[in-house]
Amino acid sequence: MNKRERQLSNLHIALEALLANKVRSMLTALGIIFGVAAVIAMLAIGNGARQEILEQIRLVGVNNVVINSVFEQDQGDLSAAEQQQPNRFSRGLHLSDADAILEILPSVTAVSPEVVYETEIIREGFKRSSRVVGVTPAYFEISNLLLADGQGFTEEQLLKGQAVCIVGATIAKRFFNKEPALGNYIKVGNHWLKVVGVLEETAVSEKAIENLGIRDFNSDVYAPIKTVLSRYVNRASVLQGGGGDDVIFVNGGMISFDGEEEEGKKKKKKNYHQLDRLVVQVGASEEVKATTDVLLRMLSRRHNEVVDFEISIPEQLLKQQQRTKDIFNLVLGAIAGISLLVGGIGIMNIMLASVLERTREIGTRRALGAQKSDIIMQFMFEAVLISLGGGAIGVVLGVLMALLIDAFTDIQTIVSPFSVFLSFGVSATVGLIFGITPARRAAEQNPIESLRYE
Repeated sequence: MNKRERQLSNLHIALEALLANKVRSMLTALGIIFGVAAVIAMLAIGNGARQEILEQIRLVGVNNVVINSVFEQDQGDLSAAEQQQPNRFSRGLHLSDADAILEILPSVTAVSPEVVYETEIIREGFKRSSRVVGVTPAYFEISNLLLADGQGFTEEQLLKGQAVCIVGATIAKRFFNKEPALGNYIKVGNHWLKVVGVLEETAVSEKAIENLGIRDFNSDVYAPIKTVLSRYVNRASVLQGGGGDDVIFVNGGMISFDGEEEEGKKKKKKNYHQLDRLVVQVGASEEVKATTDVLLRMLSRRHNEVVDFEISIPEQLLKQQQRTKDIFNLVLGAIAGISLLVGGIGIMNIMLASVLERTREIGTRRALGAQKSDIIMQFMFEAVLISLGGGAIGVVLGVLMALLIDAFTDIQTIVSPFSVFLSFGVSATVGLIFGITPARRAAEQNPIESLRYE
């Protein structure tokens, strides 16, 4: 019998031994089954989290710095030192801030000013609450929004503040389901706007909306920023009026409002910012931090040291969130790896017990001419077959677990071929490693003593 035939014979004997003890073989493989399943499920959760972070980064834009207006400041009595400080005036975020940023900072490639006005959309007897967002063409570029139909705003429309708009995919479906939206009119608030473009539908998760302050791009109407400022709301015009109760002064860094609106016992502060936010796109990732520091100093001077804005870097927040999730996934992966280790130890223990139980069988094989290498290969084949079988079942169970998690929770999972091959390969390796010791012990049995063993 040549070497290849001997190996096939040993494999056949090992397979017969496993089939003869199905329950014991299955119990031996349980550790491998759950270990592999856990590894695949955990890696799927990690891949899903990573993909979610990448999608959010794409939505907020790469290398963006977001400047939000702040007007809900705490109020209180000023100290004696604060009362001695001179009054300071700030008109808040303004279009001039956007122009200055783009003109002064060479690292900035684009600036997108935004003003949001809550209103209602009406057309052909149907009404729904929505927002009209005043933007410039830079908004669509920075937010990675593409047009499904039509074109962007022309220079004339932007300069003259014409009554035109670009609508989100949801608005187009709701109000223009029987006819094309392009070229038709839609009533937004008190004004009729002509639709010159329709955005492609963008998938925005609830987490992105909540965590990053991203609006649902599909449900908004976008108009040139001068259109919104001239036709809907321009809070800066109050400050330009030359006085009155609505003028905002800052005493010692604390905002005090003359003519505040009463709301119960609390005073509701008025938003005096012309813009709701500015999104600044930086050319290179390594320049984001330095640009942010310059923006902070620049805007502080322009706003007379009044802290009525806040700056955030969404990409850094997302990367920090990703690092946190990576650590969490690493811990879960380590726990799953321990399951595989425990499964391997279980295989070794059962195989060692099997050696004692099958001592007479081993003696009989040796007496019939089997060599030590044949005994070693037999037990090695048994251990590897148990691992491979458990690994195969674990792969199916792990994929099923990932699908169930994705279907019944808000956790996104992505099963990658790498995780399947990795867990399956590890299970085979575990069987090989932990099968060596029992196989060698079986091969070292004395044939004569083995035949006498009771």
